[in-house]
Amino acid sequence: THKAHRVHKAGASAKKKLVEKKRKNAEKNNPRAFTMQSAQKADRMARRKAELNEKKYHLPMADRTPTIPPPIIVAIVGPPQCGKTTLIKSLVRRYTKHMLSEIRGPVTIVSGKKQRITFLECPNDINAMTDVAKVADLVLLVLDASYGFEMETFEFLNLLQTHGMPKVMGVLTHLDDFKDNKRQKLVKKNFKHRFWTEVHDGAKLFFLSGVENGRYLDREILNLSRFISVVKLRPLTWRNSHPYMLADRVQDLTDPEILESNPKANRTVALYGYLRGTHMKGKDRVHIPGAGDYQLDQTELLADPCPIPDKERKRLDERHKLIYAPMSEVNGVMYDKDAVYIDVRKTKHEENAVEGEGEKMLSELQKASNVSDRLAMHQFNLFSGAKPVPASAVRRPAVFDDVEISADEGSEANDSDEVSGSEDEDDDGSDSESDDDEVDDDAANSGPVDYRAQRIAA
Repeated sequence: THKAHRVHKAGASAKKKLVEKKRKNAEKNNPRAFTMQSAQKADRMARRKAELNEKKYHLPMADRTPTIPPPIIVAIVGPPQCGKTTLIKSLVRRYTKHMLSEIRGPVTIVSGKKQRITFLECPNDINAMTDVAKVADLVLLVLDASYGFEMETFEFLNLLQTHGMPKVMGVLTHLDDFKDNKRQKLVKKNFKHRFWTEVHDGAKLFFLSGVENGRYLDREILNLSRFISVVKLRPLTWRNSHPYMLADRVQDLTDPEILESNPKANRTVALYGYLRGTHMKGKDRVHIPGAGDYQLDQTELLADPCPIPDKERKRLDERHKLIYAPMSEVNGVMYDKDAVYIDVRKTKHEENAVEGEGEKMLSELQKASNVSDRLAMHQFNLFSGAKPVPASAVRRPAVFDDVEISADEGSEANDSDEVSGSEDEDDDGSDSESDDDEVDDDAANSGPVDYRAQRIAA
């Protein structure tokens, strides 16, 4: 058999050949001696150098970020049943050691000494996708490896291009459906190249291989969380020059009595959230997606519900608040301008526990609808040992010219007037008619009628 010639890589002859090769390359690749040898090549090099210099120039942008920046909005987008909720639960568990049983609305967590993140799950609706594309700073595009790219994914990418194209990272789930390692590697490779085609070359794509105890593997979530914490976001000119707010909590301030009488009455609604972009004035007109254009009645600066930990703990009982999710099942106490909100929701294993007196009182206050319903169910005792009097047996007193007359007294006065009137009619009908005319004239001239005086005279 003929063997290929093996070149010596060590020894005197190998060193001699290496020195000879370097000398020849130095003579051939001398840029100063051979720059103008080809005019076309020199022109191409000059054009390329000019293009590289032009890419370094950027328009100066005003840094409108405040001293304490608001939380960055991370939107989790994907088709149904692809693992969006499980991904949020796993990330929240990684950052705060808190396991949420239900994801409702935005979830804000503290991810570092100077950074906070708001996770927002996007539902499978074109209107919701449009609204999320307007405010998202970072998008985690969840893809189902067992199914492939779906139409919702392409529609959302088109919406992102329309609204400025923020940072996009992909997350590939359901890889545990592939039992063959060779098949799994091929699927990963195909998805990566397809994702690069849709977003850009070199876009990050993370692989989540399986689910354990209701969440993804800790090692893979740790890798994803590190990339989220150090990601450099693209500054978008439109967002930096316009104020906008993602509402973390919505409260209806309308009087319950008004809603009970007229369910379609005009509402007074308070929206709580972090203001982003520029400053917002007190009487600006704003657009609420799905509701229309409205004018603000009042804006107030409230305390940060999820502050950045700015000091070290001196005692063990001091705890930094690492999560703020008012719409999800996160127990806590919130202070507003004129109210205190206490969440006393229980977990499943606490439902059968015996409630204390304070917990019963709070539960009854939460169940009560309005004042009139609560009063209608009350009873009171006039004397000890007597039968309790329900609220339905009590009738309101009638008021005439700042004088209160109970319903029983008014009925007695009417009865006496009717008896005297009947006797007068039996005596002489004509006299009674003339007397009535005189009474009417006197009442018209004298002003308001004193019904109490009539009752005493009767």
